[in-house]
Amino acid sequence: MQTNNPEIQQGSQDRHERQAQHSGRLKLLAVIAVCAFPIVASYLTYYVIKPTGRTNYGALIDPRLHPIPEAQLHVTELDGKASPLEQFKGKWILLQTGPSDCQEACQKQLFFMQQMRLMQGKEMERIERVWLVTDAQPLETMIMREYDGTNMLRVNADALKAWLPVDAGDRAEDHLYLIDPLGNLMMRFPKDADPGKVKKDIAKLLKASAIG
Repeated sequence: MQTNNPEIQQGSQDRHERQAQHSGRLKLLAVIAVCAFPIVASYLTYYVIKPTGRTNYGALIDPRLHPIPEAQLHVTELDGKASPLEQFKGKWILLQTGPSDCQEACQKQLFFMQQMRLMQGKEMERIERVWLVTDAQPLETMIMREYDGTNMLRVNADALKAWLPVDAGDRAEDHLYLIDPLGNLMMRFPKDADPGKVKKDIAKLLKASAIG
């Protein structure tokens, strides 16, 4: 039965408007949840959920214990221009460190990073290579040409040493590290690492990741 009471009609209209607004908010939240799920799921997979059968060759690093100290690292281009690691967010970073006097072990690491990236095939564009140079001496032109494409940056050596985790008796320059697309230090590979096992670790992360 219809009513001509204006107060009742207004109340009914208000209820319909509130219901429509509530429905609209729910739909918006649903869209946001769908968009955010891949990022949240990836983060949980890396750092929280650790299935019993999962194995990693590289040592997982808890990013909460080793946040990147951008201000202290004072990362710069070779000419001294500021160049923070934050610029690489959205990409996976293969990271090595060491002095400018890049001898055999250092060159081996640079070549290793180059090959690990190439071995990812069509996924290689998701990976950046970074060498953090721990002194202010000039680099050899031959090294810069041979490993063109590697981001060669300078860094505060003391801050770097305090940041990167190593086992007793090891040095950070003995290892390759991996930083995820969110900017978290997440993995350290062994000294003289097995190329096949490192490739497998990286491939698994790229496949599982909805970011980077």
